[in-house]
Amino acid sequence: MKALCFHLVILMVLNICGFAQEARLLWSEEFSVEGPPDPTKWVYDMGDHGWGNGELEYYTQYDLKNARVENGNLVIEAHADSTQAKGYTSARLLTRGQAAWRYGYIEVKAKLPQGRGSWPAIWMLPEENNYGGWPKNGEIDIMEHV
Repeated sequence: MKALCFHLVILMVLNICGFAQEARLLWSEEFSVEGPPDPTKWVYDMGDHGWGNGELEYYTQYDLKNARVENGNLVIEAHADSTQAKGYTSARLLTRGQAAWRYGYIEVKAKLPQGRGSWPAIWMLPEENNYGGWPKNGEIDIMEHV
């Protein structure tokens, strides 16, 4: 199976509250350090329970085969893996518990994989589950490609 590669170059959030204000950078990720994603900015979802979309991979943690920074890009790859019940591994990275915003402007640059069965997505979820978890709490898709 061809590895699916996805890279995120920059995420910027600017504060825009109420009245017109001068925008200021609140958070960014430039992926400037090679190796695993910065653990002060990113956490992993782990497991193979299919989440909300019936994914066929086991999401790993700290496995450079599945998630790493190289050449200024975050690379997330899915690989065939017969040691896993569903036959594949990949990674899910989140800022949960590391960074959250109420208002702002978000800019993302990403290169997406092509191929049958891939489903790359960049989305935002609320930090707290006030309405009973997903999907009741809502979701904002920045990008989702089937």
